Amino acid sequence: MKTTSNEHLRERVEALRSQIAKVYLGESPAIDWLICCLLSRGHVLLEDVPGVGKTLLASTLAKSIDCPFARVQLTPDMLPADLLGVSIFSRDGGELTFQPGPIFTSVLLADEINRTTPRTQSALLEAMSDGRVSIDGTTHDLGEPFIVVATQNPAEFEGTYPLPENQLDRFLMRLSLGYPGTDAEIELLDLRPATTVLEHIEPVLSGDEIIQMQHQIDGVHLSEPVRRYIVEIAHKSREADEIMVGLSPRGSLALAQAARAWAWMHDRDFVEPDDVRALLVPVCAHRIMIEGAATGAHWLLAAELIEGIARSVNAPV
Repeated sequence: MKTTSNEHLRERVEALRSQIAKVYLGESPAIDWLICCLLSRGHVLLEDVPGVGKTLLASTLAKSIDCPFARVQLTPDMLPADLLGVSIFSRDGGELTFQPGPIFTSVLLADEINRTTPRTQSALLEAMSDGRVSIDGTTHDLGEPFIVVATQNPAEFEGTYPLPENQLDRFLMRLSLGYPGTDAEIELLDLRPATTVLEHIEPVLSGDEIIQMQHQIDGVHLSEPVRRYIVEIAHKSREADEIMVGLSPRGSLALAQAARAWAWMHDRDFVEPDDVRALLVPVCAHRIMIEGAATGAHWLLAAELIEGIARSVNAPV
């Protein structure tokens, strides 16, 4: 794999950000968070009402990377084998031949993940956690890079199966896009990105470059005071009366890794407390359990609670 300079890699990230912004016209920081998730070796869940650009954002990211891409429209009748693949008996050789499913790719767009049953949702668990799948007693590696970009409508919509907590925890980030501003929506009517611009998207980043960025991010310095800051936020979330289950050690690890990527994206080789605070809601809000159904309002309350906890912890200088 050819080594590329840091300056060139950061230029590639900026090109990726600019290209996505030309197609997805939302005003939220979702683009930066999505790129941060990619560079952190994480997976992302895009949740919002239909028609705000969830699939468009995910498709633009996939088309901007020179890597294999697969899109799966999840439905209630889908089986785990439809995602993972099946072993087929060969008449000629008399042996079982494995036919890989769409999960064997670099960027997997799992559209409307909460439209399919928990059995099929759970088929993604091993792939998202370990980068491999086990089928008929045989383990198959998925390779690098690998990211699942899943979309879902709010759980209160009819015909949906809310993701269980252990599945939600496999997503590094959970993002809510929101509606575009007035000017952006007016521009959207003329641009029609899904039928025009998206067809002409060309890759601006290669898979090898993403892997190099991920290795560089692993080396971003996380000082002892910042590590302690992350752990104190996690501990306070476990002690809060309003929270049934607080941030787990896996959540602390996720926040630390995402903060490393955020610092690298902002041209630093060390993490600051502001990097941690910038990622609190997308990384942590879906990992804490509070009373009530898993609705959009539930997630907003969780976001408020985790931000309040962070404000109560003294940040290192």
